[in-house]
Amino acid sequence: MKHLKKEYAQKEGRELVAVCTRIALDTKAEDVMVLDVRGLASFTDYFLIMSGRSTRHVQGLAEAIAEELHSKRINSKSSEGLSEGLWVLLDLGDVVVHIFYHENRSFYNLEGLWHDAPRIDVEELLTIQA
Repeated sequence: MKHLKKEYAQKEGRELVAVCTRIALDTKAEDVMVLDVRGLASFTDYFLIMSGRSTRHVQGLAEAIAEELHSKRINSKSSEGLSEGLWVLLDLGDVVVHIFYHENRSFYNLEGLWHDAPRIDVEELLTIQA
């Protein structure tokens, strides 16, 4: 992640996923799950997976996360699927955010594909000060 303010440049992935989780829950994301894929994936440390009730809700969740992080000068490296709102992916480097339209989530079954990844307790994660 380039051009970050000093206070965010050294932010660990766990802190970043905590910030994203808090934003997701504040914007009424459903079935929020965090997978620790360190040691299982070379491209990221955490997956944040959530569902939205409609395509517009999926888009709104993605926009809320992107806007909040942008205000902290953290920009996603890339994003995919925002215009369709069926599966939005935000690549934040140490964290990859997956936002599914609820009907598509079970079809792609990321939780099953990454069944070896430990799940992180969302409530515990929210206690991290970021």
